[in-house]
Amino acid sequence: MSKLWYKKKSPLHGSGLFAACNIKKGEQVIEYIGDKVTKREGDKRADKQIKKAEKSKKNGMVYIFELNKKYDIDGGVARNNARFINHSCDPNCEVEITDNHIWISSIKRIKKGCELTYNYGYAFDTDYEEHICKCGSRKCVGYILSDDYWPKLKKELKKKK
Repeated sequence: MSKLWYKKKSPLHGSGLFAACNIKKGEQVIEYIGDKVTKREGDKRADKQIKKAEKSKKNGMVYIFELNKKYDIDGGVARNNARFINHSCDPNCEVEITDNHIWISSIKRIKKGCELTYNYGYAFDTDYEEHICKCGSRKCVGYILSDDYWPKLKKELKKKK
């Protein structure tokens, strides 16, 4: 199988992955890989990365991805190009966890040259305002949140007006 993606500067955020050819709906595009760690270790690594970013005044990218109830994948390794896929409120990909592998798969036909995106699925919590969305889609809700929380966000934003 030839590589379905290439990396370049993204108009959304930093670097992104883009379709190297037309991609069919339902195709596994790239596997999210890295160190398999316990939840406890995943939390430690995430906290360490955030503290390091705060000290250096740089944006702290955390690439800890939940694999299952017991393990996470720390995708902050050079060989994990899937970490460059950006969030969108109107994504063309989704996450599938199959046989303890995290795959990014297309949910619609993607034309060659289009940026690959998925909804990061963040939970609604008190820190939601720290996760500003820059996707620019017509469906954008302004924050990186699972679409399950969009109704709750709408109510919260109404209260603040």
